[in-house]
Amino acid sequence: MEFSTQVTTSLHQLRTSALAVGVFADSIMTAQAETLDQASQGAIKRVLGQEFTGTSGQTLVLRDINGVRAERIVLVGLGKQEEFNSKAHYKAELAFAKCCVQLQVSDACSALLAVPASGTELGLRARLSGQAVGDATYKYTRTLTKPDSIKPPKLKKFSVWTQKSLQSQVQEALIQAHALVQGMSLAKELGNLPGNICTPTYLAEQAKSLSKQHKSLKVTVLEQKQIESLGMGSFLSVARGSVQPPKFIVLHYKGKKTGTSAKSGKGPIVLVGKGITFDSGGISIKPAATMDEMKYDMCGAASVLGTIHAMALMQWQGEVVGLIPTCENLPSGQANKPGDVVTSMSGQTIEILNTDAEGRLILCDALTYAERYKPEAVIDIATLTGACVVALGSVNTGLFSTSDELANDLLSAGKAALDPAWRMPMDDDYQEQLKSNFADIANIGGPKAGAVTAACFLSRFTKAYRWAHLDIAGTAWNSGAQKGATGRPVPLLVQYLLGQDKQ
Repeated sequence: MEFSTQVTTSLHQLRTSALAVGVFADSIMTAQAETLDQASQGAIKRVLGQEFTGTSGQTLVLRDINGVRAERIVLVGLGKQEEFNSKAHYKAELAFAKCCVQLQVSDACSALLAVPASGTELGLRARLSGQAVGDATYKYTRTLTKPDSIKPPKLKKFSVWTQKSLQSQVQEALIQAHALVQGMSLAKELGNLPGNICTPTYLAEQAKSLSKQHKSLKVTVLEQKQIESLGMGSFLSVARGSVQPPKFIVLHYKGKKTGTSAKSGKGPIVLVGKGITFDSGGISIKPAATMDEMKYDMCGAASVLGTIHAMALMQWQGEVVGLIPTCENLPSGQANKPGDVVTSMSGQTIEILNTDAEGRLILCDALTYAERYKPEAVIDIATLTGACVVALGSVNTGLFSTSDELANDLLSAGKAALDPAWRMPMDDDYQEQLKSNFADIANIGGPKAGAVTAACFLSRFTKAYRWAHLDIAGTAWNSGAQKGATGRPVPLLVQYLLGQDKQ
């Protein structure tokens, strides 16, 4: 996808296959719609009311309008004028992009960014414009023998109409948008691939391919013997049930820091992604219904790869480390059994009461490994608990943290990026549920507050640094007819990392 800006002063003179202008609820035209209406001698006003009312996300295509050079005018509903904000703007851009996909046009231009929106920053809105196009045009075709049957989008060029004085700011944001879309598409594609293709080895190969694309990115893949030498007994215990060998993927991105940023002395941000490429539950096997969706149990890993890919494309000046413990969780004669006790890299022993609580068993060793970087902060991302889905559904990612400052930064980033999170409690009293008579800690805390006790378990391995945990079990993919990976929380993580430049 090619993103660019248009600065034609006369909007009606702009040549494009599809030109979007906004209309508010109750048929209130934006300034851009009024410009085209005047040039076309009332062509827009004539369809307002009965055919088009301006409801949020509504679209109407007008073709071959006299006085307008665009092949099509696409009217896009913006909702109530007093409620128009970045979220409403994203929804409008998404509706326009989907319309362009349906129309099978190869190029399009949106004038929606020019509509004033309350409480929003122009550059961020421009990035959201590009993200909407990426969300509308992503299609999974990898394992389809007749991908043409789903009509792959022809849209290849997308431009944003803006004032000349704002062109450089918008263009910079669109460069970020292009990188973000690439990162999200990578995360979506990895998530959507079936488990027989997207194995731990495949994930490692994808990480290595990223290092070939980006000179500032170094990738190391630790094999089983190296993992054993590190003492990652908890991680390896999960991998035992599968014939697929485990991998521990380390990505280290270093931008070219200059000036004060080079002298700050801050350690890197470390992102830790859960990489269970298929989760059957192990001996504590899951019900058959919807078990196919457990290919998505590596979406934490996918989001780390997608985020680092996006930051590298942006040539971000900071430093970020990605740690991905990856394996399968399957039942076999070698698999973990309920009641087994394993020893983590930290030296803490863990009683495995449920083998389906395996994500925390691989993450805890990665969190211990993260200490060697003396990080500024560590954020783990995991499809960790069904309990989080029950609590928050598919709207908010569950956020747990031992640092108020880090939690607030992540909440703000998620709000700005329209990739929201909700902070959950981590009171010390919840730790009582993890007591074990046979080990230092149990891997589950019973049926109550399952998402909280899972986070409490992880917190036992994060005493050396500021830490946050993102439980994306409800937000990493959609079920049902729209089944597919969402690419979340790549937007949140990208926004958070970009925010580090201002600190």
